[in-house]
Amino acid sequence: MRRPGRGAAALAVPLVTASFLAPLDAPGANAAAPAAGRTPEPAKPKEPVGGPQLGGRGVIVNAASGVPAAPKIKASSWIVADAGSGEVLGAKDPHGHYLPASAIKTLTTLALVRRLNPAQMVLPTQATCDVEGTKVGMTTKMQYKVSDMFYALMMMSANDAALGLAQANGGLEKTLADMNAEARRINAHDTLAGSPNGLDKDLGLTVKTQHTSAYDLALILREGLKIPDFRKYTETIDHPFPAPPTKKERKRGKKTGGYPIHTHNRMLPGQSQAYKGMIGGKNGYTIAARQTFVAAAERDGRTIVISLMRADEQPSRLAKELLDWGFAAAGKARPVGTLVPPGDPDAAKKKSSDKNLLPTNPITHDDSAGGWGLLVAGGAAAVGVAGGLLFLGMRRRRDDDEPPPPGETSEPVGAGER
Repeated sequence: MRRPGRGAAALAVPLVTASFLAPLDAPGANAAAPAAGRTPEPAKPKEPVGGPQLGGRGVIVNAASGVPAAPKIKASSWIVADAGSGEVLGAKDPHGHYLPASAIKTLTTLALVRRLNPAQMVLPTQATCDVEGTKVGMTTKMQYKVSDMFYALMMMSANDAALGLAQANGGLEKTLADMNAEARRINAHDTLAGSPNGLDKDLGLTVKTQHTSAYDLALILREGLKIPDFRKYTETIDHPFPAPPTKKERKRGKKTGGYPIHTHNRMLPGQSQAYKGMIGGKNGYTIAARQTFVAAAERDGRTIVISLMRADEQPSRLAKELLDWGFAAAGKARPVGTLVPPGDPDAAKKKSSDKNLLPTNPITHDDSAGGWGLLVAGGAAAVGVAGGLLFLGMRRRRDDDEPPPPGETSEPVGAGER
């Protein structure tokens, strides 16, 4: 595996701690990174979060007249739920622990989107720019808006954008702590974030040191869709990403250039596998994690959220089957459990219309404001970047969204561990 060999560029404001740089630059230091940002895992509830049936490892469905059988999809774990009512309509090993791949970026965004000023400027380090896998193509020679990095993170799964956002938040250690605290706040107790971008073997992470579940991914996306900015980042199809100006642009007096970035979610409107009512979501892929995906769609005032983990094919078709079944079963099938709201995990047992639940109409308003980070100091140098669009194709096999070459298989990673 290639590791970047260049040192990190120094920042005028010390936002990056040594623990942030070590996993990216120091051989052998990767495995220690999660421990620095890990918060103690809470005591497990007496029964599975969401209800006792959700403790099952196989397919969990309550048969009902007029409801088709649950789809037989090739994924180790999945869940289908009504986001408005919180009713879990069906699942398979919903609380099993699996490697998240880039689906964990939904938690990164949820944890940081209200903490950071979208107009905040960040000067990335060389280590941030040299991260493995999918990149948007950041450079140490200019600063980037937090909002642009969120677009790159959720639209095209940019690993360099994830690290840039961690810089803006005060470093990797603090960001992982914030991510894990946010997971606990929303009762995503199956989740342990070891990276903000979902890379695993590159960082020495295994399912023991970084994991989530199909249940938790549904909780995370459902919570995120309450936040207008989160929703905007996940449903956007095209966005201009800044770059240093080209020679021609400099001659015309432009101080900033750029290139378009495009969503990786093939189910959004106008895309190759567009799904009617698709709101947004996040896919992921690594050799160890296989395919992961979480998504939500709305039809006729009802929102269905699905997630799947450790699948062996592109997830769009599998997600379509789960969503179709969810819309057919909603309001008819007896639920097998509940997506609990933030706070008391037993709140789902109480018959109430909790205001924290995503409304049936997913267009929500969130006026709460998080803390504003410090602006990163440093000026952007105007230098030419030839072939900026080539950055969009900078992927490697361990990256999300791209399956392995024919004949390559993943190594066992303890899938479904509890």
